[in-house]
Amino acid sequence: MAKQSLSIVVPVFNESENLEHFYDAVRCEMDHLPYDWELIFVDDGSTDTTRSILMRLEGEDAHVQSIFLSCNFGHQLALTCGLDHADGDAVITLDGDMQHPPSLIPTLIGYWKEGYEVVQTIRDATADASWIKRKTSAAYYCWLNAISEIPVQPGGSDFRLMDRKVVLAFRRYREHARFIRGLIGSMGFRQKQVHFAAPPRYAGHSKFSPRKMLRLAIDGVLTCSTFPLRIGLYAGFLSVALSFLVFLHVLYETFVEADTVAGWPTIMACILFFGGMQLMVLGLIGEYLGRTYEETKRRPLYLIARGMPKEGKPNP
Repeated sequence: MAKQSLSIVVPVFNESENLEHFYDAVRCEMDHLPYDWELIFVDDGSTDTTRSILMRLEGEDAHVQSIFLSCNFGHQLALTCGLDHADGDAVITLDGDMQHPPSLIPTLIGYWKEGYEVVQTIRDATADASWIKRKTSAAYYCWLNAISEIPVQPGGSDFRLMDRKVVLAFRRYREHARFIRGLIGSMGFRQKQVHFAAPPRYAGHSKFSPRKMLRLAIDGVLTCSTFPLRIGLYAGFLSVALSFLVFLHVLYETFVEADTVAGWPTIMACILFFGGMQLMVLGLIGEYLGRTYEETKRRPLYLIARGMPKEGKPNP
């Protein structure tokens, strides 16, 4: 009977300081497991020596395969590229900075052998995360789950194991603006959660700038919910209620107090309030329409500058 195979997918961007240590840690775990395995690195347009290190590791170890994207497409699309090219009976995705500890790989595989088709890790704490980042992350997930039709687990990460049937189903999702944590949560299948405390990065600094984190947060909201489009409706009801109260106040001032004053402040406040609401709602509609327009172009999710040495797979 042939051995089962595992694919480990790792998106990287300027991780030259971490690569060799990460590779040694993965190799240490996998050498003790009875599976055929491959370690697929997806380089997302690195500008340091990441690619030369990956090419050297390929030459030294046949388990290592790497894909070089033509430019920086972002973490979520680099991860998607790796999933598109993974052939294992199960696929494990994780980051290469050691904050997703490879020592958890046997645990994920153990739950997979028990019959779970998605084994999702949940970060209970991150060693080098600031107080502001922890609080804003907790508030974001609380708000996202309040407005979303899809449950998204707070602390969820892109460190997970997926059975091949889940990977094949995931490949049918081809939207450009993607929030993979939400997509996986919406797919169903038999899922198991594994909690862990993320250690600090082995070296270097996070490549997720505040701008990228904000973009990912927006993608999460727009991927998982249409609630923002309903804000205009709710604001309309609120405006009608406020207008009625203002009308009652005007009647009171006119017939009871007999003290009417020039209405410039009230008029300007109303104009600014309703004008701001209209612009906000139009902006939200424009964001959804813009994303719809981008999807209708049917452009590829990513472009590959150099594919895996073991096979020449076409661009998506």
